[in-house]
Parts: sequence; C-alpha cells; structure tokens
Amino acid sequence: MNWKKPLQRCFLLFCMVNTIVLLEAAPVSAETTNAAAKDVLYAAVTWLNDTILWGIPMTALLVGTGAYMTFGTGCLQFRCFRHMLHNTIFAVFRERGVRKTQDAKNISQFQSLCTALASTVGTGNIVGVATAIAAGGPGAVFWMWISALFGMMTNYSENVLGIYYRRKSQKGEWLGGAMYYLERGLKSKRLAIAFSLCCLFASLGIGNMTQVNGIAASIQTGFGVSEFFLARFGEAETRFHLSGIVIGIMVAVPVAIVLLGGIKRIASVTEKLVPLMAIFYLLGALIVIVVNGQNIPGAFAKIFAGAFRLQSVGGGMTGYGIARAIRYGVARGIFSNEAGLGSSVMVHSHSNVEEPVIQGFWGIFEVLFDTIIVCTITALTILTTGADTVPGLQGVQITQYAFSGVLIFKGIDIGSLIVTLSLLFFAFSTILGWSIYGTRAIQYLGSDKAVPIYNILFCIILVFGAAAKVDLVWALADMFNAMMAIPNLIGIFGLSKLVFAITKNYTDRYFKKIDIVPMRSVFCNTL
Repeated sequence: MNWKKPLQRCFLLFCMVNTIVLLEAAPVSAETTNAAAKDVLYAAVTWLNDTILWGIPMTALLVGTGAYMTFGTGCLQFRCFRHMLHNTIFAVFRERGVRKTQDAKNISQFQSLCTALASTVGTGNIVGVATAIAAGGPGAVFWMWISALFGMMTNYSENVLGIYYRRKSQKGEWLGGAMYYLERGLKSKRLAIAFSLCCLFASLGIGNMTQVNGIAASIQTGFGVSEFFLARFGEAETRFHLSGIVIGIMVAVPVAIVLLGGIKRIASVTEKLVPLMAIFYLLGALIVIVVNGQNIPGAFAKIFAGAFRLQSVGGGMTGYGIARAIRYGVARGIFSNEAGLGSSVMVHSHSNVEEPVIQGFWGIFEVLFDTIIVCTITALTILTTGADTVPGLQGVQITQYAFSGVLIFKGIDIGSLIVTLSLLFFAFSTILGWSIYGTRAIQYLGSDKAVPIYNILFCIILVFGAAAKVDLVWALADMFNAMMAIPNLIGIFGLSKLVFAITKNYTDRYFKKIDIVPMRSVFCNTL
C-alpha cells in the first residue's frame, strides 16, 4: 500500500486545523465562521480525552501494563534497584563512555537520558501536580507514586524493545522507537503507521504550539511585555498579538539553530540545560520545604490519609474521594513521565549502549527522577505551605503561591520568578525533545529528505503558535499523544515474552554468571 498519499492528507488536515486556530489570534470573523464547528469539535475531543484517552480505561490499561511487566520480570525495578543505579546515574561519574561517545552520528547514554527528560520534565511537574492535588486531594500524590512504580517497567520495556529492534540508517544513525518494534517484532505495519502519525501530530501540537504559547504567556504576564506592547502599539497589539509573534520569533531562532545540528546538537544542549533547570527548580523548592519543615510530617499524613480515606475531598458520597485521588494521581503521573506512550524510546534508541537491559535501566531512572523525585518535591512545597487550601487558586497559581510565600527578597517575589523561569526552561526543553519525536516519525513515514521540510514547518508554527489561542490544538494534541499509547501498549503486550527473555538472559549472565550468548539486537546492518 502506498502511504505517501495518506501522509499528505494528514499533513493537510493538521495544517487546516492549525490555520483555524491561528486565525483566532486576530479578531477576524473566525468566531462567526468557525465558532460553532470549533465548539462542537472541542467539546467532542475534550469528552474523548477526559472519559477514554486520559480517563479511567486508559489509565487502568497503562498501570495494568506496568504491573504485568513488573511481575513478569520478577519485580526487576525493586530487585535490581541498586544495580540499576550503579549502571545509570552513578556510572555517569565513574565512566566517561556513559557521558560521552566518539560516535559522530549517535549520542551517549547520559545524553539520551537528558534528551528524554527534556520532554518529560516539564509543565506536568509544576502544573500537573498542582491540578492533581486540587482535583483529587493530597491522596492523589500517593497514587501518582503507585503509577510511577509500575510505569518504571513500562518505560523499561519500551527501551529494551527499542534497542533490540533498532536499525542503522544509511547515514549511520540509530533509528528506533515503537514504530520499529511494531513493524519488525509484532509484524504490524499498520500499527506502526498509526503510531507514527499520532506522534507527528502530537509533536506539532503538544510539543510545539502549546509549549511556545505557555512561554509567551509566562513572559507576557510575568515581565509585563503585553502591557509594554499595548502602550506603544495599541490596536495593533490587540489585533495581531505582536508581542506573541515577537516572542515566537525569539524562541524559533535558537530552536532552528539547534535543529540544524541534528540529534547530536540537541543532545549537547539538553545535557547542559536539563541538569541546570532541574537544579534551579529543585533548589528553590527544597528551600521552601526546609523553611516549612515542621509541616513535612503533616504533609505526608495528608497524602496517606487522602489516599485511603473513603470520603470525598469536600464531603459527600462515600468512596468518591479515593476514586478521584486515584483518577487524578494516576493520570497526572502518567502525563508527567509519559511511561507507556512510546515517546522517549525514540531518543533512548540513539544511545551508544549495547545491552538493551542497560538502556531499560535508564528508562526506570527517568520515571524515578521525573515523578518520584521532582513531582514529590513539588507536592511537598504545596502541602507544607498550605497552598492547596487557598480558595480561588488554579493550576500554576497554586505552585506560585507556595513559592512566593517564602522566597521574597527586598520586596521582590523571588519564588514566583523561580516558577516562571522554570516553566520557560521546561517548555523550551520540551520543544527540543518533541522535535526529535516528530523527526523520527517523519523519517519512518517518509524519508530523510522530508526532515528539513518538517523542521521548517516546526519553526513556523512556533512563531505563530505563540500568538494563537490553542485550547483546541491542546485538546487535539492531547488526543494524539494518548492515542500513541494504544499501538505501543499492544506492542509491549505482544512482545512481553521477548522482554522477559532478554531480561532473564541479562540477569543470568550478570548475577548467575552463566556463559550464554547475549540477546542484544536482531538488526545491526544499515537499512
């Protein structure tokens, strides 16, 4: 079957949707010509996201997959926890080959982790945790932990399969991801195409427009840019959102420079940016927690009590509270670490590692750092300051309140500034991370020749996305992001015995010292 025409049609469809959304940035007659259609589409997509794709069925499937892989590997994430740390984050300081690689076309293990974290450590860690607590109560944090503990093995399985089924392109680059183990392992070209299309759309939406729009909003409100442009350009600012376009250009230029360097340059940037932004945010959060240290025991008490107490957060039906805690805790945890969506494996497959299990350990550490560490620290800043009990606060305002109540210096709200700057760093790194996902999808669906066209489109959307109203695009991108999980989970289930066999092969060789042939990769030649 010729997939070029369906690909062109899907591109045209996405461009049409983007055009509608971008037109809304100006007070043209978009509201009169497209309002009804847009409202119906937005309502339908939102219902689909809330009830199915990001609702209980999908979260249960994602957690269930993690639980199945956990027990199928003998609870590897717990049994080999020390060994995992020894071969991942501790190896960064011990072995230069983990940090750097001489391969001109591919990246090191640490660079693959940082590039993957660039797209996962983001707004979900700041805004997602706050909304989870607001909607599901403090108990949602506990269920976020549970989803992460099982999600470690979903991410592990993705990376094991990604390394095992990766291929080298004619340029010498490793090509891997869910699309490759769906086609080569599960023998399903259609599922691979479906995954790639959803990934492509998600990269241009949730990995592009929504992120740059968040950057623009943060700068406009946090630094008074919108008022500055309004005072000097008046109606032009109102009509064309000049400030948003200028911010979009300021973001698109460095992104374009990084994209021109390919995976090597993106990895080089993220390996510096991710540790810097993580330290910056976590240091500020830890100061807030230490200042409110006397409230730490009470915060943990509220987390465990809220997770199991059979009453609603605000009173009412028995059992409703725990259901909401599970619903929002699991959903926000998965949204933050992306375990099961099949996204970060596309970056992990570029690693210079030979053992699939070692890269699987990096997947475990990715979820550990993203959810167990970063999300927990965000939750403690909120709960120890009582920001979750302040009426009228929503989303990022809850986190900002937690920071601003402590970090004030000479009348300057340092805490709110930390949150704002962290969001900027997180959103920028997410853009870089998702650009790789979109590139890998377009390479699979088309060829290397289509990558420059994708990169140009990616940067153009960045410019105008900063000035657009993106509620519909966010909903659509959310939908495509979740839909990536469906073929990916089918692949993990279908190839689960292979994951178990590769894991047993590794543990037999390293722990039982059995002399057997390593199960490393089935494809080592060029395409």
